[in-house]
Order: sequence, then C-alpha cells, then structure tokens
Amino acid sequence: LSHFYFLKLKNLLKSLYRETNIKLLNPRMASGHIQGRLLKSFVQMIQPKNVLELGTFTGYATLCMAEGLPENGHIDTIEIDDELEGFIKKWIDKSPYKDKITLHIGDAVKVVPALNKKFDLVFLDAEKREYPDYYKQLFDYVELGGYIIADNTLWDGHVVDPGYSKDRQTKAIKEFNDMVAADSVATFAFDVAIDVPLDETRDYSLRVSTMDGSEVVE
Repeated sequence: LSHFYFLKLKNLLKSLYRETNIKLLNPRMASGHIQGRLLKSFVQMIQPKNVLELGTFTGYATLCMAEGLPENGHIDTIEIDDELEGFIKKWIDKSPYKDKITLHIGDAVKVVPALNKKFDLVFLDAEKREYPDYYKQLFDYVELGGYIIADNTLWDGHVVDPGYSKDRQTKAIKEFNDMVAADSVATFAFDVAIDVPLDETRDYSLRVSTMDGSEVVE
C-alpha cells in the first residue's frame, strides 16, 4: 500500500509542477523535486506530530512533507494569496495524504495564534520581508526541541552582493540570518542551491546521511 501511495504521489507531483509552470506566474517559487525530497527526508528523520508551513504557494512542498509524516502527523499550511486557494485545494484533494493537511488562507501572523497549538517543525517559505518578524513570533508556537527550517536564506547570493544592499527583501533576509546567528537557541536554516537545470520528467535520487550513520535515498 505504501508503494502504491509513493507512485501515486510521484505522478501527482510531476503533474502539479507542470501545471504550476503552465498556469501560474512565478512558477520558480514551487519547491521542485530536489528540495521536495530533502524536506520529506527531514520530516522522516524528525518524525514531527505537528508541522507548520508558512507559504504554501501551490502545495508542492506541503505534499512532500506530508509523505514523510508519521501516522499521527499533521500539517497546517498557511497561504496569504486567496486567489491560489482553489488551485491548492485541487491538488491536496488528489493526494493520498489529504487527511493530514489543513490549508489556511490568511496572514500567518493572525492565523498561527488562532490555531492554539505548538509545532515540532516549522517550514518558513513565506514573504521574505517578514522573515525577521516571523522569527520573533514563532518561538511561542514551537515545541521545546522543535525545528525551524527556513528557505531562501542565501537569496540567490544577493545577501553578499552589495548591489542588493537596498533591496527590501534582501535586507530582511540578511537581518533574519544575523538574528539566527546571534541566537543561542539551536535553529537550522537552509537554502537549496541547484546549479544545473533539472528536468522534472526525469527521476533524480537524493541521498541524505542521518546522525546514526544510516542513509535515506529518495
């Protein structure tokens, strides 16, 4: 049954990625295969009961993380763009993990407190100008020993490019990075940089080594 779910989701993700590129503006905002497999691997290793995602876009990363959840795991994903709601719901409803996902449309700053729960894992991939504020506000909703994973922390190299020193998004990400570096609380921020073009119709494998020396291959 798990193999059937894997094949169903694999085909679903390819179709979702294709339709995202055909029908939506800024399709590069979709996580894509490599980052999606990495996120699934993180979830498999952490085994979180409650996951919070800030910035759903079309739901590619959401579906990948749902695939790695334990049996009692659940994702609350928040998207501020209400025009994407129908598109996102269509693909979540097609997923074999749809019962593990709740989509919220609105401002994360207002939505998260209303959820009245704490999270074992937070994936931050929302409005870049709000990263510092998200960081300040999230800790009240992260379980002790929980994880915050932040995407775009390198911002295509702009964070070290003087030419982007006045760009609001770049300034906010640099501020976020400095906050993380100065914080004594253990936090993990990452950015996936792919230097070669990927063909989403082909299969790629991702090998992640875990702390106990074992490997997860996707």
